Amino acid sequence: MARAAAASVCAFVFSLSLGVCLCSFAVPLKLSAGSYNVSSDVAVTRRVVPAADGDGLSLASDPSGTVNFLDMLNNLHGDHGRGYYIEMSIGTPGQKVNILVDTGSSNFAVAAAAHPFITHYFDAALSSTYQSSGRTVAVRYTQGNWEGDLGTDRVSIANGPNGTITINIAAILSSEGFFLPGVNWQGILGLAYPMLARPDSSVMPFFNSLVQQLGIPDIFSLQMCGAGISASSAADPPGGSLIMGGVEPTLYQGSMWYTPIIAEWYFQVEVLKLEVGDQNLNLDCKEYNMDKAFVDSGTTLLRLPVNVFNAVVEAITRSSLIQDFSSGFWDGSKLACWMKGETPWRFFPKLSIYLRATNTSQSFRITILPKLYIQPITDVDGTLDCFRFGLSSSANGLVIGATVMEGFYVVFDRAQRRLGFALSSCAVSGGEALSEIAGPFSAADVGANCSWGPAKEPFMWMVSYALMAVCAMVLIMLLLLLVLPCRRNRSGEITDESSLVRHRIK
Repeated sequence: MARAAAASVCAFVFSLSLGVCLCSFAVPLKLSAGSYNVSSDVAVTRRVVPAADGDGLSLASDPSGTVNFLDMLNNLHGDHGRGYYIEMSIGTPGQKVNILVDTGSSNFAVAAAAHPFITHYFDAALSSTYQSSGRTVAVRYTQGNWEGDLGTDRVSIANGPNGTITINIAAILSSEGFFLPGVNWQGILGLAYPMLARPDSSVMPFFNSLVQQLGIPDIFSLQMCGAGISASSAADPPGGSLIMGGVEPTLYQGSMWYTPIIAEWYFQVEVLKLEVGDQNLNLDCKEYNMDKAFVDSGTTLLRLPVNVFNAVVEAITRSSLIQDFSSGFWDGSKLACWMKGETPWRFFPKLSIYLRATNTSQSFRITILPKLYIQPITDVDGTLDCFRFGLSSSANGLVIGATVMEGFYVVFDRAQRRLGFALSSCAVSGGEALSEIAGPFSAADVGANCSWGPAKEPFMWMVSYALMAVCAMVLIMLLLLLVLPCRRNRSGEITDESSLVRHRIK
């Protein structure tokens, strides 16, 4: 309320303070509304709680635990074009809804009113356990926004941890650009930290409540298996797995490589450099992390700061066997199409991202092959296969979205403040691996600190109030000048008739 009042007093101060206090979210599904121009089955059974091996890796090893990871296999549906979602039951009696899995935000929100793009919604009036908090909440993402009422209710996940928990729920009553045609989810599950929760960090996020109430380890992991699936396909096969409480070894191959979580708001990491094919972009490492770099399952593409994106496009153009691409392909406004049966991937280079390792003097490299970032979309009259570019420019940081995550099994180890990457067992197409991982490499050739930290919200609130207080004092002084009677010239001093103030206010 204080900020709103101050805004009416001094808009420019409010705009400045708001801009540095609020965070931007990324939401998925860069589905274009208009027309484009054409230019392993597991044989074992284990009931587990993660335990640490000699390298600190959480493994499924305790037969007496309470988290059944096998129940969670293939509990996700969707793909990078439509988002990855999980089925949940909300309320008493339970109402089944599909909820988008988003590691780039922190609110649990579900449609609570009809919308033309969703098939059903959560009816809070039919749940005997729903309790409204009397507070409203609004969240704006990179794409779309919604508004609704805060409340609590009971939630269970059939293919998740055993048990029912009470969580904070935002009942979405209105939205714009959030629910899109062709999606099959009715809400969003924010898995990031409380600092991103709205209206403030006192709203405990879903996973914090899950850990607190069921006692599972503070770790989850994601396998996203939609690589190579056309976003226009009507099929809805199993899209991957969200493992809550640990790591499932059958979902990855080879070694797990960890990078520190350098700030607990988004899952912020430190990117040291990018390569296109064998070309190092040779940018200052802070360019890659401006103003942050984070891992977000709710963002469709690999999003890069503008300077980095331009450098990547230039490097791909130099190394690609195709030199005459329309600029519309790179900015996402056009598709590139080939005759049906032709494959364009051989024309493009690999893309590599170097992340700082937990041993901060070292790094490791995650690499995606062209099949992950030159993405099939649709066909034209049954004669053309069309593809989009799986990268875009970003004004709010480097975002490692589904384009990259589909190549890896990603571990969000919140307990030890680190993210793990390993080759995903489903990132294979036609017998060919779609991703690579390698290391360790020396980080001596980059800066000791390449990252930008998050704005400290309590501190920025103080700055905001201080600026607004100064603005209010200035306004009071101006008002006094307006209402005080003007004095006549008694001794030759400057008077109302000759002052600049008079001519400025009339």
